[in-house]
Amino acid sequence: KLFYIMDRTRKWASGLGVVLFIVLRQLTLALEVPLDRKYGSFQLPQPPTITLQSPKDYIFDPRENIVIHCEAKGKPHPSFSWTRNGTHFDVEKDSKVLMKPGSGTLVIDISGEKAEAYEGTYQCTAHNDHGTAVSNNIVIRQSRSPLWSKERNEAIVVQKGISLVLQCRPPAGLPPPVIFWMDNNFQRLPLDKRVSQALNGDLYFSNILPEDTRSDYICYARFPHTQTIQQKQPISVTVLEMETMNETVAALYNVTDFYSVGERRPGFMMPLGVTSTKMVLRGETLELECIAEGLPTPEISWQKDGGELPTSRLSYQNFKKTLKISEVNEGDAGDYRCTATNSLGTAHHVIKVTVKAAPFWVSAPRNLILAPNETGILTCRVGGVPKPKINWFVNGVPIENAPEDHSRKVDDDTVILSNVQSGSSAVYQCNASNEFGYLIANAFVNVLAEPPRVLTPPNRVYQVITNSPALLHCASFGSPIPTITWFKDSQTSIKNGDPYVIHENGTLEIHVAQPLNSGKYTCIATNNLGIKENHVYLEVKEPTRILKQPEYKVVQRGMSAVFECKVKHDPTLIPTMTWLKDNGELPDDERFEVDTDSLIIKDITDEDEGTYTCIMNTTLDQDSASAMLTVVEATPTPAIVYEKPDPPTDLELTDQTERSVQLTWIPGDEHNSPTQTFLIQYEDLLHQPGVWVNLTEVAGTSTTAQLNLSPYVYYSFRVLALNQVGYSDPSQPSRQYRTNPAAPDENPSDVQGEGIEPGNLVISWTPLTGFQSNGPGLEYRVQWRQKDVDEDWSSKTVANVSQFVVSGTPTYVLYEIKVQALNDYGNGPEPEVVIGYSGEDLPLSAPDSVQIMVHNSTLAEVHWEPVAAPSVRGKLQGYKRTSCKEDAEQQDQVLTFSGNRSEGRLPGLQPYSLYNLYVKVLNSKGEGPASPSKTFETPEGVPGPPSFLNVLNPSLDALSLEWGPPVNNNGRLAGYTLKYQPVNSTSELGPIKVMTFLANETTITLGNLNSSMLYKFYLSAKTIKGSGPTITEEAFTCLHVIYPSDVGHRSAPSRQVDIATQGWFIGLMCAIALLILVLLIVCFIKRNKGGKYPVKEKEDAHQDPEIQPMKEDDGTFGEYSDTEDHKPLKGSRTPSNGTVRRDESDDSLVDYGEGGDGQFNEDGSFIGQYSGKKEKDTHEGNESSEAPSPVNAMNSFV
Repeated sequence: KLFYIMDRTRKWASGLGVVLFIVLRQLTLALEVPLDRKYGSFQLPQPPTITLQSPKDYIFDPRENIVIHCEAKGKPHPSFSWTRNGTHFDVEKDSKVLMKPGSGTLVIDISGEKAEAYEGTYQCTAHNDHGTAVSNNIVIRQSRSPLWSKERNEAIVVQKGISLVLQCRPPAGLPPPVIFWMDNNFQRLPLDKRVSQALNGDLYFSNILPEDTRSDYICYARFPHTQTIQQKQPISVTVLEMETMNETVAALYNVTDFYSVGERRPGFMMPLGVTSTKMVLRGETLELECIAEGLPTPEISWQKDGGELPTSRLSYQNFKKTLKISEVNEGDAGDYRCTATNSLGTAHHVIKVTVKAAPFWVSAPRNLILAPNETGILTCRVGGVPKPKINWFVNGVPIENAPEDHSRKVDDDTVILSNVQSGSSAVYQCNASNEFGYLIANAFVNVLAEPPRVLTPPNRVYQVITNSPALLHCASFGSPIPTITWFKDSQTSIKNGDPYVIHENGTLEIHVAQPLNSGKYTCIATNNLGIKENHVYLEVKEPTRILKQPEYKVVQRGMSAVFECKVKHDPTLIPTMTWLKDNGELPDDERFEVDTDSLIIKDITDEDEGTYTCIMNTTLDQDSASAMLTVVEATPTPAIVYEKPDPPTDLELTDQTERSVQLTWIPGDEHNSPTQTFLIQYEDLLHQPGVWVNLTEVAGTSTTAQLNLSPYVYYSFRVLALNQVGYSDPSQPSRQYRTNPAAPDENPSDVQGEGIEPGNLVISWTPLTGFQSNGPGLEYRVQWRQKDVDEDWSSKTVANVSQFVVSGTPTYVLYEIKVQALNDYGNGPEPEVVIGYSGEDLPLSAPDSVQIMVHNSTLAEVHWEPVAAPSVRGKLQGYKRTSCKEDAEQQDQVLTFSGNRSEGRLPGLQPYSLYNLYVKVLNSKGEGPASPSKTFETPEGVPGPPSFLNVLNPSLDALSLEWGPPVNNNGRLAGYTLKYQPVNSTSELGPIKVMTFLANETTITLGNLNSSMLYKFYLSAKTIKGSGPTITEEAFTCLHVIYPSDVGHRSAPSRQVDIATQGWFIGLMCAIALLILVLLIVCFIKRNKGGKYPVKEKEDAHQDPEIQPMKEDDGTFGEYSDTEDHKPLKGSRTPSNGTVRRDESDDSLVDYGEGGDGQFNEDGSFIGQYSGKKEKDTHEGNESSEAPSPVNAMNSFV
């Protein structure tokens, strides 16, 4: 902002008091001028003004370039220079430092350099022929995120109920880190009134509970600039209760360490003592903290002694343990009392707060424009505690060291310039500082002699409403300050007085504007160097008035209500009607319909009752009116027949323009159901004949519609009416209305750019429809240029197609793309810029520094150095790892790691193998070259199972075994382990025997075996890493022959011989059946004679028989199968549930069968299994009540 201060008639008196009086009186003549505005063919001279600079404290990220901003304006454009740490900084001599052209902004490339070398205090200077402006002192510091110092945290064991503090003590970073506590699972620890985190990061327990026991209290420090997180070593806390401490714990810890902790009064853990002090700077945020211990957990409250807390700037945090006051001022100083309260008492702590202040502006010096021989004053008024010291500079040089100027006088915070002369323009700096900071302000004094110029745009039109004030502006500039005069209609001179007022800034005010005040006004700016005039216009408009207000309505529920609101307004103003319900927006309900001068409410409910207000707004004024709606109970009405409406008739087109037409019609019969809406459709006879498209809907009370049209369409319209029953039939079409062609209104959508081959760019889009074309000759102008490259747009006009291919593009670079529609009548709107990519090519480089870390015999980890982004030549998809064994002809193992990775895991490796590995980079086009092959070896592992185990040459007491080595040794084979054990008829396993063999032994003959016995064998191979998986085999001695064709193919051999088909077995069964039949006949005869069957004797005679197993000719019962090594044999016959009860004399057949399931065959023979079930274990001996079964007896063997 620039200010003129004139003093043409008054001389400077001796003494500063008179000078200040004159200058302050003249401040009312200050003129604000935008110095960059161009006047005709030249621009005013202007000393430099700093427009942009970096903050005073600049902390940079060492991973990014340092950018120190310094921008300035002036005429001529200023040049720039820098100082660092108070001495000249030669930018040109440092190849890492670049100053932006036309700017003072520095860009320092610190890649590969020590960032600390560029730390320091920088200051920018902007200079031209009229003066020198300086920036703030900008302190450049590197952000730091140091590691936590190594420390060993002792485990903490405490008694329940005491207070506890876990210290964080984070490393001092720049800027300071953000502290938070989490566990090993990266879950934040819950905080509450009892457990809280202090501002310094420590974790406070007002009283500790057993649930606080955990071993992973971890303090984390997050450094904002580098986005890194450092972790403190976990702290273990164990909470003990005296009543639960056992002798072991008591022996480990001194009894005096654990005293009985009960309820107690509050006490402060932080701050300590009764009082403490706190200093805060004005404008900053005051944070006061009180953390108390006690049991029960204390509540914290705050108050200010002798004053009120500033509630508008006050907030509580950390469960009221922290008090925050924002935008601190001097009135916030005082004594703040925090009170901790529980059921046993209270505790108080007083924090004495003092408020200091870095320098702040009361009135900063402002730019001055003075004419020759005029006088001006610069003031630099600042506040601060302690009071700041003020130093003045001229063009960056201390004013006491500047060339002597007798027209200049300095008095503390004021510089007085008397009778300035041409050529004395300069930039003054005011520096105010105290121990808490500093302020620097630049203010130039520009000595100019310029004729008047009017800044208000010419021919501006001012519009006001009758009887309201009007302000006509005449902003001007000149040196000396011009005098402003006004004329109406270029003839009548306007003087101060009713109804006009001319303000000191040149503005003309009419207190109460009337229509007769409308017209042309001319303002003339004059000084001793010239004269300038400007014309403006005033239009006084008619006020907006509501002629017919809405009326009070009483309406039955379910009926409709219509509120009318007819308005008169100035015909040159565009009105807008708004309706409110109870001073709020209308409900979002289709039942409410707003027309140009009415509100219709359909199907009224009780909730619709209220006050309705219509508001008519124009760009200049508004008017409003209200009416009540009362809803009453509906009265019964006779049944009414409802039908859909008849179609509208007599369609007519009027008010025809290029882009709109008015359609009118006559509604058809509504058939007892009011018309809700009219639907207007159109047919495009040029582009889509025979297709009717919905155009718009209007309220059912309207009979006209203003239709917006598109160019180059042959329109035909029709109307449909809608009521509660449905739509009417369409009306007869209107006459045809053709719109003239025009340039397109829109451009194609979905514009994309993507290369499909190296060296090309395919630009595609969704073409416009014929309706959207707006005219014949539709084409597309395709434009493209490489992004961030200073080059002109390339352009190509194509026919009505959907894509265009650009050839000869660089590989995978960003392109800016535009597609614009055009036809024979012009171009469409300016298209939006879309970003696309040219085609990709195969990557050029292979990953470097491939390193392999073998974790175990089947898992390794590979690391590599990612390739440089330009060598990818496409969108990075990831990295592909290929590995193969050197001594095996198997397919290569391939793993793909997506994204910009630099490591990956290699699972599923073969132990004791030598691998070759290489890595390739992938993009959307394919693979790049392979990295140099890396060889690595996996350690030994356990071997695979032996390849086979066969049983050969079974005899009565011997079996021969043969096996093969594992397919995968996974190391050096050390030998074999053979285990075997017998299996009896009840699937019980006998004792296991173990034999070991050397690696070259693959056969063994086992002797001294039991005859007719099933044996199970377990065989495994072993290396130095241990034994591998076991394979099993089973065989009978003497009863089963393993045919060669069966070797290696039996997975589940049958255990039993199917004796049911043997002749001897059939004969035996027949004999048993005959015996049972005889017994039944005898029983029947005795029963008829009144005797009883001697059950007891028969039971005693048949108790626990020992029957030897039946043998077939081949001496075996068949093959035995077991899928689990140590489970009882499956598939054997189990005893039935039938038992013989010794206590009863009733000899029912059920007692000898299976629970009553026994039946007779047609020939009278007994069908069913004659069996019993053991109720007790074998160790119970003769107490068993099992009834013997012939079948079970034959199936058992020793």
